[in-house]
Amino acid sequence: MSLATCLLTKGQEMEILMQTENGAKVLQVELGARSYPIHIGPGVFAEAGRLLRTVYSGRRAFVVSNPTVASYHLAALRQGLSAAGIAVEVWQAPDSEQAKNWEELYKILGWLLESRAERQTPLIALGGGVVGDLAGLAAALYQRGMPLIQAPTSLLAQVDSSVGGKTAINHPLGKNMIGAFYQPQQVWIDTSTLSTLPSREYVSGLAEVVKYGAIRDRAFFDWLEKNTEALLAREPAAVGYAIHQSCWNKAMIVAADERETGERALLNLGHTFGHAIETALGYGAWLHGEAVAAGMVLAGRLSARVCGLEESERQRLERLLTALGLPLTSPDFSLETWMTLMGRDKKVADGKMRFVLLERLGHAVVRQDIGEEELAQVIRGSEARGRESGRAKP
Repeated sequence: MSLATCLLTKGQEMEILMQTENGAKVLQVELGARSYPIHIGPGVFAEAGRLLRTVYSGRRAFVVSNPTVASYHLAALRQGLSAAGIAVEVWQAPDSEQAKNWEELYKILGWLLESRAERQTPLIALGGGVVGDLAGLAAALYQRGMPLIQAPTSLLAQVDSSVGGKTAINHPLGKNMIGAFYQPQQVWIDTSTLSTLPSREYVSGLAEVVKYGAIRDRAFFDWLEKNTEALLAREPAAVGYAIHQSCWNKAMIVAADERETGERALLNLGHTFGHAIETALGYGAWLHGEAVAAGMVLAGRLSARVCGLEESERQRLERLLTALGLPLTSPDFSLETWMTLMGRDKKVADGKMRFVLLERLGHAVVRQDIGEEELAQVIRGSEARGRESGRAKP
């Protein structure tokens, strides 16, 4: 198969973009010996066997999915692997954020043991962020590491959680607090899977798309403002571009800071607030993207107070989130609850909360010097707006 390769540079950043015969694009996450490709396009699952054969010569693969995703997409993936002589064994986890727990992780590890999975046998995560996190952590743990393939089927997983190697389960005291950095060998983003995604889950994923424009890609943010209708209508060209640009931005950040010691923390815009919402309400009550959207609103308002974000730019962020159907108002729970939950966030350092804030659209910073009173005023302001609008849920 002939490949046309185009090398693009942006400052110190580099992207390798290849156009394949079937129209799929390939982005490379540059991590030295752990580098891996992200394949993006409709029909990628039909190519699964060919893609897997570039890194694996065996006859078996293991798939972790859930009943809903499996009913739509397992057959296509199985057929693609079968074409290369690879048989599939499947574990179906519960279809819920609640499944990200010790018990389900232990069951998956037990299944791998009972099935005599070998260290070199690939584990494929077919599903959204929950499946990706569960399967990823299981792959990291089983025999100290088995090959992982991410095959995300939700927009949120396609633009965010499938790329970068973060794997985790939840704890009642905090979201994603137990996990490991474990990079996949490949990421297969079959954009045709989005046709079966419920509207609420699709819109939830758009929050992470907005995040990339807000933190580092002003031109992309401008594009999103002009293309909200096309994105909501799931027009293939618009959705494909949004996924590609999101993955490109994340790949650049991960390549520069794999383990979140610096720049990668910027990917958490809105997440300190958002994770507090998810934990306080119970995992799954709000979708992750919904909580992140409300968290970005709070981060924007805090940015206006302490980082000089212009009011017009803060309003642009909120208008874009509104246009995409995402919530602006956080749930109304006590300041004490907010502070307790945010104090357990993974980004806490030396006992101080760290927040990703915006100096301007397209440029984010991490701040650790936010006074409690500044934070309280932003949260209380959100509570007051929530009572006035009556919006306590998405």
